[in-house]
Amino acid sequence: MATMNISLPDSLKSWVEEQSQTGHFSNTSDYMRDLLRREQERLNKIQRMQTLIDEGRASGVSELSMDDIKAQALAATRKDA
Repeated sequence: MATMNISLPDSLKSWVEEQSQTGHFSNTSDYMRDLLRREQERLNKIQRMQTLIDEGRASGVSELSMDDIKAQALAATRKDA
């Protein structure tokens, strides 16, 4: 595993240390890895949504009713989950 050093203001360093001592993480590195993973997942979801929006806009006007579109979107969401 690679090592990275970061500089934080004292107040943020203290906050990170407090969060890592809640019992959910063994140390500050575990806490920071968790934060980074969550951010990576969030950005991936945003990118996926943008791709779907772009595909939808490129596909033109649909003949489907709004109820049909909602049903398809709900089914796709359940499939991806």
